[in-house]
Amino acid sequence: MKSAKVIMHKNLAGIITENEDGFHFKYDPQYLALEESEAISLTLPLQEESYSSKILFPFFDGLIPEGWLLDIAAKNWKINTRDRMSVLLATCHDCIGAVSILEIKESEDE
Repeated sequence: MKSAKVIMHKNLAGIITENEDGFHFKYDPQYLALEESEAISLTLPLQEESYSSKILFPFFDGLIPEGWLLDIAAKNWKINTRDRMSVLLATCHDCIGAVSILEIKESEDE
């Protein structure tokens, strides 16, 4: 299972995970309680329930670089470009904009 923290304006907004059932995103309860909290995307409005999808959510997929930049990332990190979660984890920790993706290492889960 792969997972990552989704950071919005330096706050933990939620967690995205990939497992054998697909992709899941859940907003952090503390983030939802903030007066200034806002949805990370219009397609992922604020809610307590988890979102699930068989494919990577379009918002997250849109954060991934394209073209020659994706080719460079794939070669440098030896990532299959079809493994969208691995590409997201490797390339989106310092995105332009309000959202960043920070991988949760296996040791952090325990």
